[in-house]
Amino acid sequence: MYVLGLESTAHTFGVGITDGKDILSNVRDTYLPERGGIIPSKAAEHHYSLASKLIEKALSESGLKLKDIDVIAFSQGPGIFAPLKVSFQVAKYISEKFNKKMIGVNHCIAHLEIARKFTGFQDPVMLYVSGGNTQVITFEDGYYRIFGETQDIGVGNLLDKVGRLFEIKFPAGPEIERIAKRGKRYIEMPYSIKGMDVSLSGIETFIKRIKNSYRIEDILFSLQETVFSMLIEASERAIAYCGKDSFVITGGVAANKRLNEMGEKMCEERKTKFKSIPMEYAGDNGAMIAYTGFLMKDYQQNDLKPKTNFRTDEVKIEYR
Repeated sequence: MYVLGLESTAHTFGVGITDGKDILSNVRDTYLPERGGIIPSKAAEHHYSLASKLIEKALSESGLKLKDIDVIAFSQGPGIFAPLKVSFQVAKYISEKFNKKMIGVNHCIAHLEIARKFTGFQDPVMLYVSGGNTQVITFEDGYYRIFGETQDIGVGNLLDKVGRLFEIKFPAGPEIERIAKRGKRYIEMPYSIKGMDVSLSGIETFIKRIKNSYRIEDILFSLQETVFSMLIEASERAIAYCGKDSFVITGGVAANKRLNEMGEKMCEERKTKFKSIPMEYAGDNGAMIAYTGFLMKDYQQNDLKPKTNFRTDEVKIEYR
């Protein structure tokens, strides 16, 4: 069985194809605004303009034709509505025209499942970090349970907001990571964690006040050290509480090497297994939608419309 997956929750339009065992193709293109953050209508225009080309490229890489595909999976949410509806409409068109089954996939769960696939961990605690989402998650009694999460903005969103303060192009995370490596002085910043929940917006406010008083290298170094320490502390508490023996970081910010170093160090001290997700699958991609669609291939879904607010813990996990 072959599943084609479409991802379009935010700035990336991705297409992936899997047979459930191997990822046969994984192509994408990202909308990059000249300045500022994502403009939803422009992101949607970008996705619509490239959808056909990227689907053709994915099929070519996999050696398949559309008639060979059994299931069309799409990112149902959460996400920004304008770009989010692109994958829904493209999937709906293909499904109806070629009589293919259509599966709506929770974007967050897709990040979790692709992490499980490539780390080989069956039941880890997972730190899911992206632009709009920051959650500490593990599986329990048929659902992915959220043990801790941001109370305001996602860590990727914070990095982009701070990036704009320093005129760093979107997405700011990779450049912030590069500049932070030159930082030598730690500047104490708001450290807001309660149990396994974190609050991140106060750090942006703090940096606005001090941005002209310190070297940018030291500010961004301190930003990473503070935020990532909060996230790893929350994750460690979840590991201790749940008694799980493995830990994974997934989502776009999982590409950050410093965050992975902190996670690995924590796991060494706890004698907990840790693996990094391959860079190709850390950010938004169609392969994770296709793979999760494969896992959900027997689901019967009545509501396939896009959901901008689609909680990870809403979905009954019937395949585990």
